[in-house]
Parts: sequence; structure tokens; C-alpha cells
Amino acid sequence: MSSLVIAEHDNATVRGATLNTVTAALQCGGDVHVLIAGSNAGGAAAAAAQIAGVAKVLHADAAYFEHGLAENVAAQVLAIAKDYSHILFPATAAGKNVAPRVAAKLDVGQISDITKVDAADTFERPIYAGNAIATVQSLDAIKVITVRTTGFDPAAPTGGSAAIDKLNSVADSGKSVFIGSEIAKNDRPELTAAKIIVSGGRALGSSDKFTEVLTPLADKLGAALGASRAAVDAGYAPNDWQVGQTGKIVAPQLYIAAGISGAIQHLAGMKDSKVIVAINKDPEAPIFSVADYGLEADLFVAVPELVKALG
Repeated sequence: MSSLVIAEHDNATVRGATLNTVTAALQCGGDVHVLIAGSNAGGAAAAAAQIAGVAKVLHADAAYFEHGLAENVAAQVLAIAKDYSHILFPATAAGKNVAPRVAAKLDVGQISDITKVDAADTFERPIYAGNAIATVQSLDAIKVITVRTTGFDPAAPTGGSAAIDKLNSVADSGKSVFIGSEIAKNDRPELTAAKIIVSGGRALGSSDKFTEVLTPLADKLGAALGASRAAVDAGYAPNDWQVGQTGKIVAPQLYIAAGISGAIQHLAGMKDSKVIVAINKDPEAPIFSVADYGLEADLFVAVPELVKALG
């Protein structure tokens, strides 16, 4: 019984979500293999070989894998799927694009967003915006799983010495073509990988206030900036800052929520944070129910004072 992790990478390095997925795969039992499907992705394959716990890296290299098009990556996974009892993807946009295709082609039920491995065939996953945990047992011969990365500690990125096997690449499906991408440039840490996050809600009132009040605090702490769905919908913050059930799931060491009431949708995306600090002038705000530290205060006064205290 072996598990296959579908790595998320940029052809040169392996992204952090892969490390959490390797941890989940190790808990499933058996050897853990990692698939690197990319273009000139020798660097990513070498990085994957160093991950602690990985027994083998499978490297499929072709120009049409460069941008991780779901049709081509899924075909490569299906070509080797019969050798594995578990196929695991990070529950990221990329992973959730490929996994359902693989599950459908294998005619098995996908097990989504797992946060715990109870046994090789039994897993836990949040439902109802995280308000309940479902225990799911799968009788499928091949289990296709997406892993909520915040539920598992990352595997050590170094210390391993896995062999790298070259695979014969499947043919280009021809079903999709990469046209281009528009990537937002940001000097701050990536939201899902940040150790500290400063998030703002609709109470900030405008995008200018969002920048004026929260940016100095984020700068002092070296933090990423996040936002509630209400703030994003109001145009105060860009979409890629959204934290919550329909945004990004985060679990930083420190999460500061300023002017966020704490709707279920938002709590589902951040309540696994190690330390939660809430600043809100409404004493009945639901955010205080999950906060480790709550400050009942006007954020327009409290946040600048906090910045000043940080020197």
C-alpha cells in the first residue's frame, strides 16, 4: 500500500502546501511517492526528493505541464493511479481543479478537505462551515483525497533522500491551452503561508481607511493582510485577501481581526489560528467567542495605539 502526493510547484521549487499533504500521506501508511508534473522541473523534483518521509519522486517533464493544466495533470495521474491505494492533493485551487477529474475517471468518491487521518480508510473533514466534523469511511480501492493543509503540520523540507524516477509523459490532451495570467505583485508574505495575518472588516469603511489603519500594523509585524468577505464585497480589499469559507483557509501563529464581526463564513477560514486577537467595539460580536484575546474598542483608536506601542 503506497500513497501518491500530487505536488504543487513552480517548476523550480515545491510549494508549502505539498509539505502538509506529505504529512497526511504518511499518516495513511505505506510508502509516500510524490509526482512532479512540470516543464524543465528538475529543480522541483530535486526539492521534493529532500522532503522528509518521501520514498520516491516521480518526474514527468513536458512543455504542456508547465502551467499545471488540469486535463494534462489528471491524465498523468491516471496513468499511474493503479499502483496506489491513496492519491492526495492539497485542497488548494490547483488541487481542487485536478482531483475531481481523477476521482470521476476512476469511478470513486472523492474525500474532500480532510483534517485528520483516523485510519487508512477513515478520515475526518469539516462540514457546515466547520461547525461539525464528519467522519468518513471509504471502501474504494483507490482513495482520492484533498487535504486541508491547515489541519496537518508541514513535513520537513530537508532531510530526505528519495530516488527520482523519470516517467514517460502522457500525450497532451489538447483540451485546454494556457493563454496568460495576471499575477498580483506583493512584497508581503503569501496569505496561506503567513505566520502573522492582520485582517480587516467592513467596519473600516473604505479602501483608503483599510490601507491607512491596517498597513502600518502589518508593516510592524511583518504580516500578511487579509479581509472579511464583507470588506472584499464592498471593494475595500482585493479578492485574494479574502479569508473564509469562500476565500482562503488560514492558520497562522497570530491572527489579528480588526472590525470583523465574526460571521460563520469568516470563522470557518481562520479559527484554527494558534492565537486570535479581536478588536471590535461591539461586545456581542461573535468573533470574541473564538478569540484568545479580545479588545472591546474603536479600531480607529486602538490600532494606531498598538502601532505606536510596537515602536
